[in-house]
Amino acid sequence: MLRLCIRSLCLAFGLFCAGLHAQASDRLVQLVTCSDVSITYWWMPRESATATVLLFSGGTGGMGFRDGLPQSQNFLIRSRDEFAKTGFNVALMGNPRDTPRLMPAFRQSPEHIVDVRAVVQDIRQRSAVPVWLVGTSQGTISAAAVGIALGPAIEGVVLTASLTGQQPGGSVSELPLDQLRVPVLVHQHAKDSCKITPPHLAERLMAKLTAARVKKYMLVEGGSNPTGDPCQALHHHGYIGMEAEAVAQMASWIRLPVP
Repeated sequence: MLRLCIRSLCLAFGLFCAGLHAQASDRLVQLVTCSDVSITYWWMPRESATATVLLFSGGTGGMGFRDGLPQSQNFLIRSRDEFAKTGFNVALMGNPRDTPRLMPAFRQSPEHIVDVRAVVQDIRQRSAVPVWLVGTSQGTISAAAVGIALGPAIEGVVLTASLTGQQPGGSVSELPLDQLRVPVLVHQHAKDSCKITPPHLAERLMAKLTAARVKKYMLVEGGSNPTGDPCQALHHHGYIGMEAEAVAQMASWIRLPVP
């Protein structure tokens, strides 16, 4: 609670420090919410963008920022240029300085909501286009929980490889999805063999999204050469070998959400 209160009191200062105008080049943005806590995101503005996608990586979150660039192999992080090619602004959500590893419980916490709200507000100062939340795997907990909390402040939510199975700290299936009122796309690879992100549980989310203005379950196939752990980014769970195709499917639906 102390951390949350301090962040709330210092939020206006953090937004001021971040700057108000978009720049031409991709870059790291830091929001200083108080003297010893900050949150960063990677900002990729595009001329004449029609929307902004705020991407939440899986695992313990973050973008793998090293040597001046995001270098995580997470599906969304490595596919950021594909999203930019569709004509969207792209933002990659970083982890707060005081919480370098995001656990499932934190992804639905008031502190996380405050962090993401600050990023969304800062993005809106840079570009007035609608903001969509896109999460993959553990990041779907963030996208869904934040979508519920922010309501009309965001345009819609895209959940890919949704974390629907039982695990310590909770899952998307346990969130109050009946309170998610914006359009929702549940995008799932048919060959995702991770035990906590199975297609049949992703499809069951549709029945829980009773208040969503528009909702769609999109089961897809494709890709090639899956390697390693089936719950990791270089397997079908991470849309390996079909990144451009998967992003194009999501972007098309974001432009025109239909059942």
